[in-house]
Amino acid sequence: MALLALPFPVIDPVLIEIGPIAIRWYALAYIGGFLFGWWLAKRLVATDRLWPGGKAPFAPAVIDDAIVWAALCGILGGRLAFVFVYNLDYYLAHPAAVLAVWEGGMAFHGGIVGAVVGLLIFARRNSLPLLPLIDLAAVVAPIGIALGRLANFIKPELWGRVADVPWAIIFPGAGPEPRHPSQIYQALTEGLLLFIVLLLIARSGGLKRPGLVAGCFGIGYGLARSFGELFRQPDPQLGFLFAGATMGQLLSVPLVAVGLWLVLRARRLPA
Repeated sequence: MALLALPFPVIDPVLIEIGPIAIRWYALAYIGGFLFGWWLAKRLVATDRLWPGGKAPFAPAVIDDAIVWAALCGILGGRLAFVFVYNLDYYLAHPAAVLAVWEGGMAFHGGIVGAVVGLLIFARRNSLPLLPLIDLAAVVAPIGIALGRLANFIKPELWGRVADVPWAIIFPGAGPEPRHPSQIYQALTEGLLLFIVLLLIARSGGLKRPGLVAGCFGIGYGLARSFGELFRQPDPQLGFLFAGATMGQLLSVPLVAVGLWLVLRARRLPA
């Protein structure tokens, strides 16, 4: 047990409240990730030298609609996965709470599936190549992840396991023991670090091999998430599962496998 622990920096989860309208940090995380992703994806599409043959496969204006499909389907997929995989018993007893997304409760692995399905529908409706759209989504997604993890810290929720490190924090609602600020670990690894790596890959020719950046995202996020789960307190309704792994680690296995397949497939394509 740590002899010293940092106090939790209490931050009101509601940034602004005007009458019945409350703007929460949690909502701002999604809005910020959406706006930054939209801006960066358009910049990447507008840079022809990054794409095969020196020309992007679609106009920057395509991103305006594509990101809406990815975001809405991603939120839907993330919420449904959280309800059915992480907390089904609770939502069966409280069905109205399924719609209360402002209270938190998203499963990122489900969000990935939802976003891919949304982009698949969009690509087919508009006769566009799917993999370049997914590559763009992969580059910008980690920023939303980072902001979301910071929102988890502010709330606070999804705190870490009991720790004796000097920077351990006593979280409100988590008992008297100091704990790892695992939300910050995940914001830095799944978010900031992964974003920097993927952006460098994209800007150094990765977008010329469709699926390469998306594959690197699958591998990178899966490994970073599995690492972060070593410090994060398992969900109380699930606990530790097969061989002591958490649900987040188990769901990352197929993500890494698909990522490896995409990378191997992309490497056989001409640059």
